[in-house]
Amino acid sequence: MSLTDSFIQLSERGLVPDFLIRAGIRNLCKKRLAQCRVDDCEANAELVEEYLRNVDQSALAVETDKANAQHYEVPAEFYHLVLGKNLKYSCCCYDPGTHGLDKAEDRALELTCKRADLQDGQEILELGCGWGSLSLWMAKHFPKSRIRSVSNSQSQREYIMGTAKERGFNNLEVVTADVNAFKPDQSYDRVVSVEMFEHVRNHRQLFQQIFNWLNPGGKLFTHVFCHRSTSYPFEVEGEDDWMSKHFFSGGTMPADELFLRICGGLELERRWRWSGRHYGETSEDWLRNLDQNKSAALRIFENDQTPAEAKKIFHRWRIFFLACAETFAYARGQEWWVSHYLFAKPAKE
Repeated sequence: MSLTDSFIQLSERGLVPDFLIRAGIRNLCKKRLAQCRVDDCEANAELVEEYLRNVDQSALAVETDKANAQHYEVPAEFYHLVLGKNLKYSCCCYDPGTHGLDKAEDRALELTCKRADLQDGQEILELGCGWGSLSLWMAKHFPKSRIRSVSNSQSQREYIMGTAKERGFNNLEVVTADVNAFKPDQSYDRVVSVEMFEHVRNHRQLFQQIFNWLNPGGKLFTHVFCHRSTSYPFEVEGEDDWMSKHFFSGGTMPADELFLRICGGLELERRWRWSGRHYGETSEDWLRNLDQNKSAALRIFENDQTPAEAKKIFHRWRIFFLACAETFAYARGQEWWVSHYLFAKPAKE
């Protein structure tokens, strides 16, 4: 057994202190940057072009069932322990004066709707709705709009629709579908997506589909985490690829400029960035909530696992949140961050 494998196994048993796990994660960040050749503009440019050549030959998304099981078929009760009041399972916004996870969720949802240029009465399609934080927010704040949200998880659909019924919303529909097979039966004024495009490989194909789904003059807003210069896939190629194996199978880390290269007929109207510190703080809050609710989390995992396996799953989630926190906080949040893009389909002349 290698030293890396031993370190991982001990960490999954809760036998490695956090400061050592954090140091190991920062070391992996350095290793990733070396692989991205960030200190060599010529080599990095070739990596960027090679990535595009490869993904243009790929299916729209890969390993969707595995990725779904890793995150989205975990019981909603677990996320109630870890996330904020809106169950927003994505980066939150810690603007100056915004303190605490609940307020950071609210701020992120407000900014998302503002930057997407949402207006009451629009036909809105949301791709990848998670546990419904944005879906339910839109349903409340845009009561005359019709909102269709797409998730690859049946349990998410059941939770969101149940919550919508409790709150008296009748303008929201949730569809369970794999993005590879989803074909809407109408066109939309807005397409919005928060941290779903990271589960896609062939973004050029997705942008072309969205272009076809939008009405003339319609807009796409997408929120993604990204690297400042280099796109790369999450693939299990060695023992260091713990994240790819357990939490992000088939995923992609897009470069900040990637969508500008492959947006097809859509035109960029505006872009924004949140430094990585926002996701760092989000992840630290998730970790803090998990630790404060350890006993309850273990009981949830023990519903269908042995006590020993439940403890391993608990510690894997801790490592996942630690990894997110350290990665996005790396280099003061200036290496990996969150980008927002607003694209528009030209109106008919």
